[in-house]
Amino acid sequence: MPIRFWNIKHKPDFRRMLKVLKRDGVPDRVPFFELFSNIEDEVLKVIGKYSENDTPLQRHITYMYLLGYDYINLNADGFEFPQIVWRKTMTEEGERGYLLASSHTIGSREDFEKYPFPDISKADFSPFEKVKKILPEGMKVMPSSGGILENVMWLLGYEGISFMLFENPPLVEDMFEEVATRVIEYLDYCASFDIVGAIRFGEDMGHRTQTLLSPEVYRKYLFPWHKKLVEKVHKRGKPIIFHSCGNLTDIWDDILDCGWDAKHSFEDVIEPVWESKAKYGDCIAHLGGFDMDKICRMSEDEVRKHTRWLIEKCAPGGGWALGTGNSVANYIPINNFLAMLEEGYIAGKYLM
Repeated sequence: MPIRFWNIKHKPDFRRMLKVLKRDGVPDRVPFFELFSNIEDEVLKVIGKYSENDTPLQRHITYMYLLGYDYINLNADGFEFPQIVWRKTMTEEGERGYLLASSHTIGSREDFEKYPFPDISKADFSPFEKVKKILPEGMKVMPSSGGILENVMWLLGYEGISFMLFENPPLVEDMFEEVATRVIEYLDYCASFDIVGAIRFGEDMGHRTQTLLSPEVYRKYLFPWHKKLVEKVHKRGKPIIFHSCGNLTDIWDDILDCGWDAKHSFEDVIEPVWESKAKYGDCIAHLGGFDMDKICRMSEDEVRKHTRWLIEKCAPGGGWALGTGNSVANYIPINNFLAMLEEGYIAGKYLM
C-alpha cells in the first residue's frame, strides 16, 4: 500500500477528554477514543511514520499522537491471571486467540488453592515513571485491566461457571473475591500516578440478544465489586471508563448505579450509540459507536458521510468521543479507519 498523505495537526490536550468523561460542557473538538488497536504498525507504515529503530512504546506514542488522540495506553508489567487453555488459529488478518466454552484453568477447589493469583507487590510500575520523559505535552496515560467477570469466566470456563453456579456457589463466590480484590488493588494503584488521566476497564458481559449470565448472578457476585472499583478510582480523583460488549438492556440501571463515568462499545443491531446517548446521556458519557460492520463494509466516502452524521447526532452537548464501536481490529480497512479520523477532526470542532 503506498504512503498516504496525513494532515491532522494535533495539539494534545487531555482536558478535552476530561470534559467528555465528566460531561462538563463541550471541548474545542470531539476527542477520539479507542479501547485498543491491532494495526498500529500497519497504520504508521501507511502514513510513512514507521521506524524500526523505535521501541514498541515509542511507536505507540507516535501512533496515538499523529492520529489525534490525547492519551496513550500503558500498563504495569507482571500483573496478569495466567491461563493454560488459550488456543490460536491463523486467519487472513493474522493469528488470533480464542477459548472453547468447555476450556478451563480452574475446575475444582484443589485447582483454586493451587492457582498462582497475581501479587501486585511483584508488578513493575516503572513504565509510568519512565513514560513521563517521552510523552508529548498535554497527553496522559490510560491504564486498563481485564475485567472481574472476564477473568473469572476465563479461568472457570463458560460451561464451568454455569455448572458451578448450581453445584458449587461458594467456589464461584471465592473466585470473584480473589479476582476482584486484585483487579481493584491494581487499578487503584495505577490511578495514583499523576501521569494517569483516567482508567479503562474491560468487562464483556453479553452477546447480541442478552447477558452472558443472568442479571441476578451479576447483581449477587459482580456489581458490588464494580461499585467498589469505581469508588476507589474516584477517590483518586480520576474518571473510569466501562467497556462491555453485548446486549445489556436488562442491566442498564445496575450499570448506572455503579457510577461509571463513561460507557464504551456499541453495536447498531443491539442499541446504536445515538439512541443510547439520547436515553442515558444525562447520566453517563458515551464513547465510540461507529459500527464495526459499517466501517468494514462502507466505501471511504460512505465512512466520511457516516462520521459526519454521527457527529451531528452525538456531539451536541458534549459527553461523546468518536471511535469505532469496539476496537481497531486487524480486519478494519486502514483507509476507512483513517477516513473516520480525518473527517472527525475536520467536522468535530465545536463552535465556541
